[in-house]
Amino acid sequence: MIRSNPRPWDAAPARPASAAATRFAGVRGRSVALAAPLSAEDCQVQSMADASPVKWHLAHITWFFETFILERFETDFRPFDPAFRVLFNSYYEGVGDRHPRPQRGLVSRPTLAEVLRYREDVDRRIAALLEDPPEADAAEIAALVELGLHHEQQHQELILTDVKHALSHNPVAPAYARRWPMAPVKPTPVRWFAWPEQLAEIGHDPARDGAFCFDNETPRHRVFARAFELASRPATHGDWLAFMDDGGYRRPELWVSMGWDWVQAAGREAPLYWRRESAGGGDWTTHTLQGRVAIDDHTPACHLSWFEADAFARWSGARLPTEAEWEIAARDAAGPPAGNFADRGAFHPLPQTAPAGLGPVQMWGDVWEWTGSAYLPYPGFAPLPGAVGEYNGKFMCNQFVLRGGSCATPHGHTRASYRNFFPPEAQWQFSGVRLARDA
Repeated sequence: MIRSNPRPWDAAPARPASAAATRFAGVRGRSVALAAPLSAEDCQVQSMADASPVKWHLAHITWFFETFILERFETDFRPFDPAFRVLFNSYYEGVGDRHPRPQRGLVSRPTLAEVLRYREDVDRRIAALLEDPPEADAAEIAALVELGLHHEQQHQELILTDVKHALSHNPVAPAYARRWPMAPVKPTPVRWFAWPEQLAEIGHDPARDGAFCFDNETPRHRVFARAFELASRPATHGDWLAFMDDGGYRRPELWVSMGWDWVQAAGREAPLYWRRESAGGGDWTTHTLQGRVAIDDHTPACHLSWFEADAFARWSGARLPTEAEWEIAARDAAGPPAGNFADRGAFHPLPQTAPAGLGPVQMWGDVWEWTGSAYLPYPGFAPLPGAVGEYNGKFMCNQFVLRGGSCATPHGHTRASYRNFFPPEAQWQFSGVRLARDA
């Protein structure tokens, strides 16, 4: 069965104006708070083409509200600065020209202070629109604001991952937040949990996932899943050390062809941010948002590419779960998603402390979990109308799905139907792996 995906302003009831304004202010304030520990110089750096400066993130998510809401619905609309329409457009071809992504770090003007003034101006105008929207457009405005806030939460995660990548290039190893060391824990062996063969429904379920979803989570539809088993926890740094010690990065039979080329091209021998503390060897350390620290064997391994996750699964005699298997298992867990999200302030995966009693643990937070599923449209998928429809659908090619959220994801942002996606070589996100196997 396939259920059609309605436009969000047709599907979701509007929040009361005061509640919507309060939520808007809370999410917007969180972005500024994430930037608060950083200097203006920190906020200017772009360390690679896939990352963006913090200043650009703060401006772009403001641009989203200005372009898709104020420009359409505000009486006597006037842009804060006409030049921002090009400077802070990301990939919306329907809106117009864009500044080249690899050159975002070269945009020293406007300053960080001016970007913050831009945010304040747009925030004030959006709040006024929420308090007194045109009656005919109220539902659409509310839905677009909600979309913008979830978009902002995605960029809050990117602020943390992009800053981490930028600070990793600084030889003095600066920390974003110093809260180390973590409490030691005992090692936890992997257990396996089984699910029977079944015909299941996956995709956004308003009754369980809440009213909001991105368009790529729809339509809800039936899938056939063969009997499978899922590991009780994500693979840890200790598991990864065993993979490396057994020649994991030197054995071509473990890698898909593109993955082996990727390993060979850069001479890779460990995950991103790992390094030996002495030229002759020594213990491994890793760069974190807390600074450079020793590898903790019991924390979930992170910053793994899909290539690495797939090779590790082969080495383990297992495989990556499909996204349908992951969602089936996640929906069997009781209660809303709870775990080590960004709001906890660790900004790093934490070790397993709760026992895996009735099912897998750490499915929420800590690390995004790679699946073996290509990022493709669900049967009957249709993007939203207009430029907003470019949000997800145009990227459904050459990428893989991740599930669950990470230690950099805002609490409340993810859900069982949430589909994150990245190309197979991507490492700078907090991505890890949970094994699956046929039952």
